Amino acid sequence: MNLTSREADLVFAIMRDLSGEFECAEVRRRVGRKLLELLDADYFASYVWDGESGRFSSRVHINMTDDNLSRYDSYYQFRDPITPTLQKRRKATPVSEIMSHDRLAKTEFFNDFLKRDGLCYGLNFFAYDRGDNIGDIRIWRGAKKDDFTSRDARTVDAIGPSLVNALVRARGRACGTSSLRFAQIADRLGYTAREAEIADLLVVGLADKEICAKLGISKPTLRTHISAIFCKSGLNRRAKLPQFLAENYHHY
Repeated sequence: MNLTSREADLVFAIMRDLSGEFECAEVRRRVGRKLLELLDADYFASYVWDGESGRFSSRVHINMTDDNLSRYDSYYQFRDPITPTLQKRRKATPVSEIMSHDRLAKTEFFNDFLKRDGLCYGLNFFAYDRGDNIGDIRIWRGAKKDDFTSRDARTVDAIGPSLVNALVRARGRACGTSSLRFAQIADRLGYTAREAEIADLLVVGLADKEICAKLGISKPTLRTHISAIFCKSGLNRRAKLPQFLAENYHHY
C-alpha cells in the first residue's frame, strides 16, 4: 500500500504497541486510539465473543457513552442486523458492504442505538484464533464524514495478523499457557492460512466433525488439508502436532 508519512508513522506505532506485553483489553484500547487517528474516525468499540453464552462481552470503548453501550450489551446486540454477518468475515469490512447505509438507517438498531451516540458509517474487523473469535475492532465515523473505503479496510487488514498474535499472547499469559500457534510459523512450514488454522484446531483436540462445522468445510476437503499438514511437517499422526509445536516454541 502507498501510505503517507503520517499514516506510516501511525501504522508503525500500532505495530510497536502490538509487540508489547499488554493484557487483552489494553491491546484493544491502544489499537483503537491509534486507528481513530489513522482512519480519521470518531468512535471505537471492541468486544470478545463468548461462545458459551452466545454474546459479546469484555467491552472496551472510546468516545461512546456507557449508558448507550449498556443498552447494546443487554438488548441491541440481540437485535443487531449487521454484526453477525460481519463476524463471519475474516477480513476488515465496511458495514455498507454488507448492508447499504440507506437500509441500515431505517432500522431500530441505527436509530435507537448507533445514532444516539452519533455513529453513522462503520468498519469492523474480527480476530480469530483456532477458529474462535477472540476480539474485534469496531470503528465508526460520524454523519459529517464519508463512508469507509476499500483502502481503509486494507489498512486495517495489514495490522490484522499482528493484532491476532498480540491477543493470543495476552490470552496465553492470562491462562498460563503457550501462545505459539501454527498460524505464527505457517510461512516457515509452507502452510497455507487454512492449513495452519486446521493444524491449530487439531492441537486442541477437535474432532473432524467439529472442525468441519467450525470452518464450514466438507470432510473430504478437511482430509486433503490434513494430508498436506502432515506432508509439510514430516509428521504422520495428529497426536504428534502438540509436541511439534512445543519443540518449535523455543525457536520462535
